Amino acid sequence: MKPVKVVVIGAGSRGTAYSRYIDRHRDDAVVVGVAEPNEFRRERIAEMFSLPGENLWADWTEAVSRPRFADAAIIATPDAIHTAPAIALAEKGYHILLEKPMAPTEADCRRIIQAVEDRGDIHFAVCHVMRYTRYTQILKDIVEAGRIGGVVNVQHIEPVGYWHQAHSFVRGNWRKEGESSPMLLAKSCHDIDWLRYIVARPCMRVSSFGSLFHFRKSNQPGGAADRCVECGVEADCPYSARKIYMGMIAEGRTGWPLDVLVDGEVNAETITRALREGPYGRCVYACDNDVVDHQVVNMEFDGGATASFTMTAFNLAVGRKTRIHGTRGEIYGDGRNITVTDFLSDDSETIDTAAADATISGGHGGGDDRIMGAFLAAVSGDDPSMILSGPRETLETHLAVFAAERARRNGRVETLSA
Repeated sequence: MKPVKVVVIGAGSRGTAYSRYIDRHRDDAVVVGVAEPNEFRRERIAEMFSLPGENLWADWTEAVSRPRFADAAIIATPDAIHTAPAIALAEKGYHILLEKPMAPTEADCRRIIQAVEDRGDIHFAVCHVMRYTRYTQILKDIVEAGRIGGVVNVQHIEPVGYWHQAHSFVRGNWRKEGESSPMLLAKSCHDIDWLRYIVARPCMRVSSFGSLFHFRKSNQPGGAADRCVECGVEADCPYSARKIYMGMIAEGRTGWPLDVLVDGEVNAETITRALREGPYGRCVYACDNDVVDHQVVNMEFDGGATASFTMTAFNLAVGRKTRIHGTRGEIYGDGRNITVTDFLSDDSETIDTAAADATISGGHGGGDDRIMGAFLAAVSGDDPSMILSGPRETLETHLAVFAAERARRNGRVETLSA
């Protein structure tokens, strides 16, 4: 079969990651156009695929204004710029891989799904990459095989990591709800979706608590400056930009997150300049961030099973941890190893899923590659069953996130409706 022709809308970290997958799998797909306002990032994709100038655009509307010239589109624009291109591309008949979250509002999520369903003949996937990892598939097989009986309760924690929180959600692009989306949606819609996938029942009620606890002006140490390279107490701060980023340079790293700070060559000189002049050199107590740095969500599923989810910044980013309590046994998983305990025999078995690094820098435990492979297979083979996060269930899990946010803000239990 001919390679799937793909147009990339947004060539930041995620758009580039998916483009690099295509570059490694030229028999399956090829990028034929890219829309990206940042010239360096746009040209990076153009060079990768030797794209002609007429297929490079600074604005996504230029790509959509043309007659359809590709089979599929990858939408990896900022969160607030998902809705319009998703609807426009759906109406044009493009198969769509949309970076999570779908959109920052419930109304816009519904509009996207409606556009996809109105078209009726396109395949649509949201990048809930956690569903696609080898670890998740093995875990789900264990649950579905009945090895722990019926699922009664799940405890799940996402340790965002102290430096990742500082990078993305205090200094970075997802620091303000008004410019991106609430933390639970921007970072943890992965996890709410994953819990629904494992329990395999819709969420019926949610409650939630959380706040911006630490990264506030009131917690700035005495004598601290508003920029780390000028700070007299920086050496005593775990969130120091100099400590975080220059430490990575010392380790020989040049990829994410360093490549977010600069366009072009990543080295000690360019990163130092970025810390002096750019947003990533700011004191974490002197930024304009407003998203929460810790949150808990309690969920009740159809049938009575429950789950508790914790997102917290205050840890090492070492992978998610999960306990699943069943009527005949329990499971503990750490993103790689799965330990299954049987209540009848009291025996335990530990399975090493041999998962790769489960963080963003490690391709989410293989999830990035697997979702790309599944999406391209769905398009080339006209087989929507390859997509594990279809339109209706994706909308359902997004609605659970919005309900949890309402519960957190209003101090009440929220009941979900279709």
